[in-house]
Amino acid sequence: MTKPTRRDLRRGQTIDEIVGIAIAVMTEDGVAALSLSEVARRLGVRPPSLYKYFPSRMALFDRLFYDGHQQYRDEFRAGAKTADPGLPALVAGLEAGGRWAMRNQALAQLLFWRPVPKFEPSIESFAPGLAVVEDIKQMLAEAVDRGQVAPAAASLEAMSLLSILVTGIVSQQLANAPDEPFEAGRFTRLAPQVFAMFRAHYPPVIG
Repeated sequence: MTKPTRRDLRRGQTIDEIVGIAIAVMTEDGVAALSLSEVARRLGVRPPSLYKYFPSRMALFDRLFYDGHQQYRDEFRAGAKTADPGLPALVAGLEAGGRWAMRNQALAQLLFWRPVPKFEPSIESFAPGLAVVEDIKQMLAEAVDRGQVAPAAASLEAMSLLSILVTGIVSQQLANAPDEPFEAGRFTRLAPQVFAMFRAHYPPVIG
């Protein structure tokens, strides 16, 4: 593996700084308000200087989308490891993801809503998100194998239902009380009941 040069390291550091500034702008002014000119102003350079790193505003959004999904994936997997396999691991992972969303609200909006007209993430930036989908599929299948839920819980329809429940909790919290912590939030604190509803909808087969 080739050792990165000083130029490579400096470029990486500059990109990280640009991304950090972009998140700050989105947090303060709204996701769709992100502009290369404002990022350049805060970085202390002229806007054309950013084109060496991000040729367009959409390219910067794509990097933010990728980074956000990587962070969410890592938080989800770390949370899942704290619980028993199957449904407990899935619930723990989703709750960890919810806590990440509350801590990173601008990125969460970019990932799970559509706040930027005409932005379409690239296949590469979507890859970490698709990895989480595969993780959820495996966990639901394991939950079925362990008799924690009915076989239908591993269906595409069940995954869609679970997605609605999870995003509904977080979106309601972000829309109504974004400053409340996950565990005490008006909506997010109800996560255990919501997951219990999902399990009750797909009760394990007895006998």
